Order: sequence, then C-alpha cells, then structure tokens
Amino acid sequence: MSIKKTSLYGTATAATLALTLTACGGGSGGGDASGGTYDKNATVNIGSLYEPQNLDNTAGGGQGVTEALNGNVYEGLFRLTDDGKVEKLLAQDYKVSGDGLTYTFTLRDGVKFHSGKTLTSADVKYSLEKVLADDSQSARKSNLEVVKDVATPDAKTVKVTLSQKSISFVYNLSYVWIINSEAKDLKTSEDGTGPYKLNKWTRGSALSLDRFAGYWGDAAANKQVVFHYYKDATALNNALLTNAVDVVTSEQSPDALDQFKNNQNYKVNDGDSTTKLLLAFNDKAKPFTDVKVRQAVSAAIDDKKLLESVWGGYGKLIGSMVPPTDPWYEDLTKVNAYDTAKAKKLLAEAGYENGFSFTLDTPNYDPHPTAATFIKSQLAKVGITVKINTITPDEWYTKVYKNHDFTATLQEHVNDRDLVWYGNPDFYWGYDNKQVTKWVEQAEEASTTAEQTELLKKVNRQTAEDAASDWLYLYPQIVVASSKLSGYPLNGLNSQFFAYDIKKKG
Repeated sequence: MSIKKTSLYGTATAATLALTLTACGGGSGGGDASGGTYDKNATVNIGSLYEPQNLDNTAGGGQGVTEALNGNVYEGLFRLTDDGKVEKLLAQDYKVSGDGLTYTFTLRDGVKFHSGKTLTSADVKYSLEKVLADDSQSARKSNLEVVKDVATPDAKTVKVTLSQKSISFVYNLSYVWIINSEAKDLKTSEDGTGPYKLNKWTRGSALSLDRFAGYWGDAAANKQVVFHYYKDATALNNALLTNAVDVVTSEQSPDALDQFKNNQNYKVNDGDSTTKLLLAFNDKAKPFTDVKVRQAVSAAIDDKKLLESVWGGYGKLIGSMVPPTDPWYEDLTKVNAYDTAKAKKLLAEAGYENGFSFTLDTPNYDPHPTAATFIKSQLAKVGITVKINTITPDEWYTKVYKNHDFTATLQEHVNDRDLVWYGNPDFYWGYDNKQVTKWVEQAEEASTTAEQTELLKKVNRQTAEDAASDWLYLYPQIVVASSKLSGYPLNGLNSQFFAYDIKKKG
C-alpha cells in the first residue's frame, strides 16, 4: 500500500505509508535521443511534489525516498521492471529447495558500496533484518515475516529459510534495499550500490545525485540528476515551462496539460499507475460493520464524476483494489456501481432509513480535500451526513493507521499486488472475512502462479462484493518531459523513477 505526497505505501511510513522497474526507461517517452547525440555529462533536472521525509525507507521516508533513491542509489537482490517483471540484480543466481522453504542466493562479483566497501552476504543479512526489525516501517515488512532464518555460509552466499512457502518471496525481495551493514545515519546519508551516489540534500528544495564511478554495471547515461521539490502542481508546471526542470515525474494538474500537448518542445506520456484512491471504512466500527451500509455508501458515490472532476479524461475506474497491471485483475466496476436508489434501499434494510452521520478523516494534501467535499455532497443526497476532519500525514499515520481510531478515511495505496492486505484482519481497515484470509494464505503457498492467480481472483471479487472499501479510482501516471529527453520511465510502478537511462540532447 502506499500514498502520494504522503501516499500509503506498504506496511507504514511516518508521513506516508508507502507501502517498481528496470533500466528500461521510456524509450517511447521523450524523443529518441539515441537517434542523435546526447550529452553524457548532462545534468537532468527532475521536478516532483514528493520530497522524502528522510532517506531511510524503513523509517518513514515515504513516497519521495522511493522515487529518488530506489534503483538509483540503492539496489536489491532483484528489481521490478517498469512493465512489472522481476529481474535478478545483485543476485547473480539463486536456487529453491524442493519443499519451497529454502532459498540460496549467490551474489554478483565486484559490487561495491559508495563508501568503497565490497558487498558481502553479511550486508544482505543486515538489510533483511533491518526490514524485519520491530521499529521498521518498511513497505514489505509484513510480507517478509515468513523469513525464519538468514545464514551466510560464505561472503558470496546467502541462505534464507522460510517458516512456510511464499510464492511471492522473490517478488517481495525487489523491495528490499541492500545497505552497507556498517553504514551510519541513514536518515540523512546513504551507502548503496546503485549507479548514483548522494551529492547533497537541501531540505525543502532539492536532492542531487552524482554518477558513481565505481558502479558494477553500465554507467548512468547522465552525469547528475537533481530532484527539485515543489509545493504545488502550478509551481511544478511553471518550472517545466521555464526549463528549470526537464521532466515531471507525475503530473497532478490535468487542466495544465494543454500547454504541453500543443507545444513541440514537450511530450506528454500517459502510462499505467498502480495508485488507488480509497474511501477506506473502519470495518470494525459502526455503522461500517454492516456490509449493507458499506455497499450503500459505495453505490451512493458517482466515482466516474469524481474522476472526471479531478483528472479530466485521465485515470481509470476499477471497482476493486486490483489495477489492470496485476495478474489477478478483473473489471469489477459493476459491483456496487453508482445507483442512489439502490443505496437508499440498502440503508433502509440496514436500519438507517433516515441516514446517519460519520467523520471522514482526510489528509490535508490534494486530492483528498477535493474528494472529501465531493463525497460529502454525494452522501447528503441519500441522507448521510459527513463531517470532514482534515489531518496531517503524521496525524493520519498515528490516528488511523497505527491506532485504528477512525470511522472512515481517505488514502492512496500506491503499490501493485496489495490486494493481499484484505487477508489481514489486523490491518488498519479491519476487514475480517475468514474465507478471504484463507484464500490469501493458500495463494501465498501456491505451487504455481496459475493457482495463485485463481485464488486471488476470488479474493478480489469477494472483497468487492463485501465493499471492504470503496475504491474510488485508479490514478493516471502522466509524465511530462522536454522533447530533448528520452529513456525515462513511463509507468512508475510503486512510485519509482529510475533515472539512470535518461538521455538529454545538448
């Protein structure tokens, strides 16, 4: 799970629960720089709304730290490509035991951290244990709790024993940054193995990365990248128009796109997102303990109208937690579709013929306030009164995510394949369907991906029918760039933005 600006990412992050791609950028993104000359010593200026809270993704760094550092500064044993495939990265090879419980990884030769230290199995062990530590807020902590033991037979070998089969284990490892086990102060500094090393982070302004001369793989196509941070979409777009930045990682102002679409100096790319905007009910708090109430609220909100008002012609309705890029996707928009007559009928059947009132805890950054106001007006039409309680990301984390002290909330979940959180009754939204939990457990222990997919399709449909949450819409992923640029990622799965393939014409 994950969030924008403070989107919900994985297990949790302080200001965002941030609950993913290859060296393939978007050759189809900006012009084809490979067709001409490009400046290998260029500085690529990247505009973003998502500044890190800190530089440690196990300590609440949020969406911004993923965007800037994942794949650029830090690498994993595996990586998730821009089209969702898992590839070996720092793992040269691996073997799985017949019972599926033991994974033996062989590390690449010649990999060095930015400090100059050689990568060893001790660093991998340290990195896994850091994710699993009690105070960890890593995006994949809960998914990796199947790790029973991490052994290091020699400097190049890591042997991981699981407590039970986990068909997603290698996939989940693509989220684990391999960090120098001797590194200090990782909230403000770094020591990764990636193609860039940190130059400088000026809080509230910019974060610069320099090409790492000792990188084990292909050198970054550019000498330096600088992430520039802006408070709002208007300022970000102005920066692009005035050439202060070369590319915007995720356009948040669709009304502003015409000025780029109609200008040959820019290219507007419409990629695939995995970010879902949720109206998340506390399924353990009345009246949302009643499935009919949840169904009624879902049916009373015109998701299409909301999407149109926020994003114009961009984005998608999906009707569930599963985006089209997930293997178990099914179009469920007809389940609990917009129907005010049905909503009123369900409310009457649930004993709320005259409606009810509830408080909607709403993060204070766009699009949440806009969505909250829209939801309030929609629900008023069926007799439901909504009180909007605007809170900061840090307040949201403590009040909603950690303490479960809420009735309903708005939040963005960024990650792909995050349907499985509905199988955990202790998750913040409190959805508890024992059949769903069983299906999720069986899917994780499946022997084949076909078996896993079939089980998770059942989970997808059941959670939709139960209106476990109201999945308002799927964000678009709009990357706007100078026509001088190519090689940037288009989809930004889980908010990553690999910069090392970006080429800039002189």
